[in-house]
Amino acid sequence: MLDKTGRRIEYLRLSITERCTLKCTYCRSDEGACPKRAELSADDFVRIGRACAALGMNKIRITGGEPLLRHDVEEIISRLAAIDGISEIAMTTNAIHLPGRARALKEAGLARLNISLDSLQPARYAQMTGGGDLACVLAGIADSLACGLLPLKLNAVLMRGVNDDEIDDFINLAKQHPLDVRFIELMPMGDNSDIKKRIPTDEILAARPWLKPLPPRHPGQPSADYGAEGFVGRVGFISPISHQFCGECNRIRIMSDGMLRPCLGKNSELSLLNALADVDDTTLLETIRTAVYEKPSGHAFHQEGFTPDKTMSRIGG
Repeated sequence: MLDKTGRRIEYLRLSITERCTLKCTYCRSDEGACPKRAELSADDFVRIGRACAALGMNKIRITGGEPLLRHDVEEIISRLAAIDGISEIAMTTNAIHLPGRARALKEAGLARLNISLDSLQPARYAQMTGGGDLACVLAGIADSLACGLLPLKLNAVLMRGVNDDEIDDFINLAKQHPLDVRFIELMPMGDNSDIKKRIPTDEILAARPWLKPLPPRHPGQPSADYGAEGFVGRVGFISPISHQFCGECNRIRIMSDGMLRPCLGKNSELSLLNALADVDDTTLLETIRTAVYEKPSGHAFHQEGFTPDKTMSRIGG
């Protein structure tokens, strides 16, 4: 369906847990122990998926926290993939728990994976993630490539003075392998108010003029893609601050506790719990329909005094 600005909203980001075994510096480093909040059931997620499909959404991305911590993630994927009107199920993961599971996820109906990977150096990766094992991530990437979860996308959040010396190492991955390496601009979420760490996309491209623009893979995708002669994969830039793409945004977010957030960069959200308590889906449909129609025209990251009320892990990435 269309929102009030005329954007076609057809993409649901569905967080199935806030739990995560990592504490990445830009996500939840200041939260302390891993949160243990109430999570919706697989049945609830399927009802939400059906309602969103009835409203014209055709793509669902499973997120977290870390979605692979749900013991029923394959069941959730399988049931969502079976909904009429849903053409693709994708997932974002840190890949720590991915080795040995990629084929089962694909057989359940998963089409694509995005993997969070902020450093290619084991010690630095462990430091940035609060103890993550890079070897597990690399094994998960290899498994995913082997079973055809393509295009496989690697997401790196760049921070000046932290991992910006690895930009060309990441780009080299896209040259040699069928990977989309995407650099994500640091957003002012949680403990990330230091704008000096943010690296604008234009700065990276100016130093690498041999990267040339490519047409997008999907309508409404947040990344601007680039390539070069001899590249097997792509290099993408997701730049919500320096190159705001709100005018093409086609998504809403529903969190594992049943809260719906129409915009990542706004604090407004509403609960679906009362609607899910009803026997039929009439109220659920109307609640989501209203939220989609009233989706904000743009985020508030540029507004003076705006402070996100939740960390990235709580919003579903």
